[in-house]
Amino acid sequence: MLASCHGWAERAAREGGETSRGQRWWRWWSQKEGSGCPESRWGQSLGELGIRIPRPLGHGPSRFIPEKETIQVGNEDAMMHTLFAESFATLGRLDNVTLVMVFHPQYLESFLKTQHYLLQMDGPLPLHYRHYIGIMAAARHQCSYLVNLHVNDFLHVGGDPKWLNGLENAPQKLQNLGELNKMLAHRPWLITKEHIEQLLKTEENSWSLAELIHAVVLLTHYHSLASFTFGCGISPEIDCEGGHTFRPPSVSNYCICDMTNGYHGVDDINASPTTTESVCEVEALMEKMKQLQECRDEEEASQEEMATRFEREKRESMFVCSSEDEESAPTRDVSRHFEDTSYGYKDFSRHGMHVPTFRAQDYSWEDHGYSLVNRLYPDVGQLLDEKFHIAYNLTYNTMAMHKDVDTSMLRRAIWNYIHCMFGIRYDDYDYGEINQLLDRSFKVYIKTVVCTPEKTTKRMYDSFWRQFEHSEKVHVNLLLVEARMQAELLYALRAITRYMT
Repeated sequence: MLASCHGWAERAAREGGETSRGQRWWRWWSQKEGSGCPESRWGQSLGELGIRIPRPLGHGPSRFIPEKETIQVGNEDAMMHTLFAESFATLGRLDNVTLVMVFHPQYLESFLKTQHYLLQMDGPLPLHYRHYIGIMAAARHQCSYLVNLHVNDFLHVGGDPKWLNGLENAPQKLQNLGELNKMLAHRPWLITKEHIEQLLKTEENSWSLAELIHAVVLLTHYHSLASFTFGCGISPEIDCEGGHTFRPPSVSNYCICDMTNGYHGVDDINASPTTTESVCEVEALMEKMKQLQECRDEEEASQEEMATRFEREKRESMFVCSSEDEESAPTRDVSRHFEDTSYGYKDFSRHGMHVPTFRAQDYSWEDHGYSLVNRLYPDVGQLLDEKFHIAYNLTYNTMAMHKDVDTSMLRRAIWNYIHCMFGIRYDDYDYGEINQLLDRSFKVYIKTVVCTPEKTTKRMYDSFWRQFEHSEKVHVNLLLVEARMQAELLYALRAITRYMT
């Protein structure tokens, strides 16, 4: 059955004439945009008629990455071109998430295949439920970019517009999912088998086990995708809310509204210059990795010491916060899609609440979660497993300007730090390595993107790994996305397993 996914783009292109026409339009538009002429004769004629012509509000797919440093449509290699075509054929658009993720085409291929399966292939939930759950999940992090995309998709597949007026207008069955949504997004360690039982045994509004697994995977997918959206500064497309302006271009070809979206002119003053300090930062990190490897070879800490180091790192992670961290109330357009707007990750750390330790040896994705998902939602466990492995193992053996570098130690530290924040402990890992490899600015960025992504700023993005390539920072975000998703899934799947037994 899994093989049916591989021809998904080709099939979508065959089945809809509209898609084929859309592809032709896309090629034409790409060529026109690539000509270096922002306004065609057609556009000038419309302007002369008094018709307002929208212009992109931002420059490029990301507010954090200068447009000239992204992969331009038309300059991609053969694999990237295929991925662009597949994404356009299935989504009807080439979205900015794809244009940033394509820095890592192997991962993007797995991501698109998984997302397509969750949203469009045969499964326990009807199509409009899937998009509505995506809206609910993205709204928890005030991610209007994803909310708006799925509002359009929800209506396109026949969803009832009344549901969009607020969660209270959706069926009770979806309203009942609200509690699980907020706990998964902010405090997944609080999920118990009683929460699962409540969803499965509510008479006419009950969920089946298969439906619940589908819903849980969708919720975790869009919570983590919201992290990627904010972590990489994804800009809305020109046809989306917040993606365009009707102001005429200024003489310098940008206006004050562009400044607020991270663009500062031809040379882009946000680009981090090469400095002796940032070069030394890379050298120091590589030296620490070398020293840690030597220490591993010489001696191994006892289990008691390893447990102590984990608890210390978990406790310290509670107090990692940004000086820019402040409360922000979600807008009505987003908050109407979920309940209890005051509920968040930050609350528990402020009140000194304890995050219990989840031992990965007792319940892991590989030994428990994978088989449960695959049994109740066939093939999805395999798709998720592939995506987790690609993100975790992805490497080009480079660090900034250095080549032939083994980055496995650094990648594991990032992954395990995220799981540590969620209370998940690996008995065979020395958590003392985290403080050696991840400095405070990097920890602030990681925690913000994973726990409160809506608070991520360009300053945070710029402040860590200043000499690394943007593609490497996007790679970091892939690790954050998948580690977060797996952590949420582990808590939910453990509760489902306990309910079943």
